[in-house]
Amino acid sequence: MSTLRDLAEEHTHLRPADIDHLHRIAGDWQLLSDLSFADLLLWVPVDAEGTFLCVAQVRPTTAPTAYQDDQVGRIVGGPEVAHLGVAYSQGRIWREGDPVWYGDVPARHEAIPVRLRTAEGEAGEVIAVVGRDTNLSTARTPSQLELNYLTTADDLAQMIADGTFPPPRHPGETTSAPRVGDGLVRLDAGGKVTYASPNAQSAYRRLGYASHLVGEDLAALHRRLAGDPLDGTEAANGILAALRGEAPPRREIDARGATMLTRALPLMPAGVPIGALVLVRDITEVRRRDRALITKDATIREIHHRVKNNLQTVAALLRLQARRVAMPEARVALEESVRRVASIALVHETLSMSSDEAVEFDGIVDRVASAATEVAATEVSVGMRRRGSFGVLPAEIATSLVMVLNELLLNAVEHGFPPADEAEETSAPTAAGMVPAVAPESDPSVRPEVVVSAHRFRKMLHVTVTDNGRGLPPGFDAEQASRLGLQIVRALVTGELRGTIELRAGATGGTEAVLVVPLARNAPDGRSQP
Repeated sequence: MSTLRDLAEEHTHLRPADIDHLHRIAGDWQLLSDLSFADLLLWVPVDAEGTFLCVAQVRPTTAPTAYQDDQVGRIVGGPEVAHLGVAYSQGRIWREGDPVWYGDVPARHEAIPVRLRTAEGEAGEVIAVVGRDTNLSTARTPSQLELNYLTTADDLAQMIADGTFPPPRHPGETTSAPRVGDGLVRLDAGGKVTYASPNAQSAYRRLGYASHLVGEDLAALHRRLAGDPLDGTEAANGILAALRGEAPPRREIDARGATMLTRALPLMPAGVPIGALVLVRDITEVRRRDRALITKDATIREIHHRVKNNLQTVAALLRLQARRVAMPEARVALEESVRRVASIALVHETLSMSSDEAVEFDGIVDRVASAATEVAATEVSVGMRRRGSFGVLPAEIATSLVMVLNELLLNAVEHGFPPADEAEETSAPTAAGMVPAVAPESDPSVRPEVVVSAHRFRKMLHVTVTDNGRGLPPGFDAEQASRLGLQIVRALVTGELRGTIELRAGATGGTEAVLVVPLARNAPDGRSQP
């Protein structure tokens, strides 16, 4: 389904500013739909012959819809849209006419012209029409709630025709806001409550106000109820701003352990301030869960921070022990353990700065690759490159994968490009820790390099570590390799990561290690989960 902007740009000559205004209406018109108990359809003129295109539609949550089928993209002309033509050409709200039928559903038509005010604040030309179509099949007894809803809806409809609704959105403000069913309070021009819905009354009761709201000065009530005087003053100022015709940002009021979100909208049909509409919503449980999540996230980050510190302590102790060991083989083993512990610490360091149990893995790979070139025992200057992106990985994959890459990268540097004296020996290991049959003569024009490539395909992560060093010997069998590094790699890939690894000769020489790791995990019940 095409978007509002796509349809308008394809079929009309509306300016970008006009389309932006239609987007603002479509982003805020659920309020008008619920107050009207009616479907709203946004129609734009297609030609001078009276043809209109529906570019957006919203259904009410307070009443049955008049349309079972979606109307967006529908182009209509002739008598069926005559009411839209009147509203568009005359610039007035059209309410005349008898009910019409859509199949077996009777509906009442209304048409509201849409204006975009000029930079000078004057009413501009009509750019579109909002059709307000009410399903009449359900008889409804006029109640005080319904009458107040409809009266407020008529005021907002006139403001659309004037170009003063919806108000501009404040920077950083999301579309989430109290809805009509959450709680509605209507104020007169003096700020006194003339109507409060039952849900609004209940929300204020949670804040500690047990009396009826009708007749109360709402701004003064907010000052009295708020636990924090500053919050009370800001909430009161928001009410007063709406009464002056402004559109203040949404405010929260905390009192007696409860939290209420408020949104104040000015009511000024035909440019005359007649009061304000205040939508309220009890968000006590939402904020309680938010605080619990913040506390949980902080605790998890602190745990990762402490694990990182402990791992760094272990690495420091191993490093001290390596300095005291006289046997070269033991010293090398301890230094390898230091590097392995440090690579795991990198993951926990990243997790300690993240708000969830996932890490941006590219930065970790770059740091591990840089460390491999610095600590590797080789006389050759080896370049490191990364192609593609690992993306964001869950912690359980990242921890094992970083150890695997650490082993492969370190081996690629040390054994793919050994010192000169080792290069002459046929027994020197390759990038994968294996023994080549014959050490190839080095080409001084080829820069030694290791490349890490990564891409995702069908919930699988494909990783390739390629070097242009010495290749694999004839008849090489990775399963029979006895080096500790390769054993660690095989155990982690096939066990923790539940993936596969293949060691093979590169297409142009050197060695390739190809890993395939599933990104979806199996839940305890056997179902796959991301």
